[in-house]
Amino acid sequence: MSRAQRLLDLIQVLRRHRRAVTGAALAEELGISVRTLYRDIESLKAQGAHIDGEAGVGYVLRPGFMLPPLMFSEEEIEALVLGSRWVSERADGLLGKAARNVLAKIGAVLPDDLKNSIDASGLLIGPGEPIAAGDSELATIRQVIRGERKARIAYADEQGNATERTIWPIALAFFDRVRVVVAWCELREGYRHFRTDRIAALEPAPERYPRRRAVLLKEWHMIRGVPEQ
Repeated sequence: MSRAQRLLDLIQVLRRHRRAVTGAALAEELGISVRTLYRDIESLKAQGAHIDGEAGVGYVLRPGFMLPPLMFSEEEIEALVLGSRWVSERADGLLGKAARNVLAKIGAVLPDDLKNSIDASGLLIGPGEPIAAGDSELATIRQVIRGERKARIAYADEQGNATERTIWPIALAFFDRVRVVVAWCELREGYRHFRTDRIAALEPAPERYPRRRAVLLKEWHMIRGVPEQ
């Protein structure tokens, strides 16, 4: 492993730990000696990294440090390419365009050898079902979620029974064949899942929902027993 890659890996490990972690634990996770770890930490500090701590106590990386230039491993580039290609094929048009723009921006600042890995990636997305909901509807749902606002929908269940609901959308799940809005439903007074292809009409409401989305999402994870992403 090159020294540059080792320093990048150390930064990534430190970012995953919000509290101080011992040098021995860091060295074990990185597969290097403690002595090498201490040298690498001093090298990062010399480059401007705000690393607090000392040997025998532990280390923590303060926010705001980026290694110049932007660096990715080959596996990280493959993950970016695969994820962006999936979004391009399976999400709505606006999100798909955004995914392609992300790859273009990243490719513009990568070294030539890594830049070629984007175009030459052998990871492909197979054909899938077309999106049932229109592009504009999915874009509106995402805007409502970002704004933490209520929405009024006309919804038909599996039997075709129509209802009107006021919901607090907190997430949009992309499955291979359907898109599902995770929301608190005022009518049912609980969390419900609404397939986007069964939403006949959607109108964003001006008012925000009374609780923060992060809190609602965490509560939904606990109720459903779904690990947080």
